[in-house]
Amino acid sequence: MPELPEVETVCRGLRPYLEGIRIRRVETRRSGLRVPFPVDLSQRLVGRTVANVDRRSKYALIRTEGGPDAVVMILHLGMSGRVRVDLPGAWPDLLKHDHLVLEMETGARVVLNDARRFGMVVLGNEADLSLHPLLRDLGPEPLGEHFDAPYLVNRLKGRKSPLKTALMDQHVVAGLGNIYVCESLFHARLSPCRLASSLTPDRAGRLVEAVQTVLKDAIAAGGSTLQDHAQVSGELGYFQHRFRVYGREGEPCSTPGCESAVQKLVQAGRSTFFCGACQR
Repeated sequence: MPELPEVETVCRGLRPYLEGIRIRRVETRRSGLRVPFPVDLSQRLVGRTVANVDRRSKYALIRTEGGPDAVVMILHLGMSGRVRVDLPGAWPDLLKHDHLVLEMETGARVVLNDARRFGMVVLGNEADLSLHPLLRDLGPEPLGEHFDAPYLVNRLKGRKSPLKTALMDQHVVAGLGNIYVCESLFHARLSPCRLASSLTPDRAGRLVEAVQTVLKDAIAAGGSTLQDHAQVSGELGYFQHRFRVYGREGEPCSTPGCESAVQKLVQAGRSTFFCGACQR
């Protein structure tokens, strides 16, 4: 599933083709994905100008102009969703799994492709967007000013679940998933198995720094392409070539001087990769 860096990469790629530009036409090529497309999707979007393309957690937010009454398209890529931009005068034929098309007044075409159809497109209003059921209970953004060591220590106080499981809770911190939690815990030298409540201010500081460093590096690399993720240009992400532990079970630990191998265990139904020697 695309995580924060992949969604951020898509949002950044869409901005030049959407922001400040009017939506000329909307086409839905099936009834919906994980949930049905809004029946008034075209009616509410056509003729509106996109104000900006933003992100909250793993959701892309396409905000239109219009003040408090502005419409916001909330997009989740699910397991296999991709967004591409077809340039004016160079539109290829639409593909089998191209399910949503936005035509812009510039002649560019934005297409949502989702082979497994686990993605989602819903609408919200700018005035009460923070209260939308998909967004209202999310924790702070890991790259935002509210995600720091004191917050993390306080939020995990008394929590008896493993640290890795706690970090994947979107109520604790928004946008983190399996890949980047594994990588961040390795960078912070913290075991995924330690109790979340054992996070001291020093450990929390290391973890916050690690999370932010890993996410920034992943965004700069265009995200991670393991199966389906691609940038809107079609270019694949390449952060997967820089994984230190994720997907590397049995390989030597990359820490100089460490003679251990990367291990794998299952936590809350998800594979966890770590070095038992480096991470405590």
